[in-house]
Amino acid sequence: MVHKKHFGVYGVAYANGHLLCIKKKIGPYKNRFDLPGGSQKESEGLTETLVREIMEETGYGVSNYGHSRCYDVFIEDNSTDDIIHHIFVLYTIKVIKKYDKLPEPTHETNDSAGPIWVEISDLSAENVSPLVVKVIEELKGELDERVFDAKKYKNWVVSKD
Repeated sequence: MVHKKHFGVYGVAYANGHLLCIKKKIGPYKNRFDLPGGSQKESEGLTETLVREIMEETGYGVSNYGHSRCYDVFIEDNSTDDIIHHIFVLYTIKVIKKYDKLPEPTHETNDSAGPIWVEISDLSAENVSPLVVKVIEELKGELDERVFDAKKYKNWVVSKD
């Protein structure tokens, strides 16, 4: 069993009952709805990562951001027997459309199948990443006093094609 740590920065765009998501192509959240965002590059600030990742994964520009918060989860991945400690910073964002086609990322694989605005009622624990679960809890006002305690997802199943 391998323990891995992943840190990422993600955007939460919510409008008219819909959440801006991406469909993951690879990794432990494959074929699930996830938030657009990802890993920092060397010497890159959090908001620089946010803006770059939103553009790369959705084609949207970020016109405004705020309300930063940080959470973490532990994923016990059934497909690899790895334990992933995913630490994520969320920013509430407003987006503007810039490109009709996703830009090609530099030096990395884009794990996004493109942007999709998903109605909140269509999102469930069975079809989303833990990041989206946290955002749904926020939107529904279901966070409790232990909101910042790490959640553990045991026996996480990677969705098949």
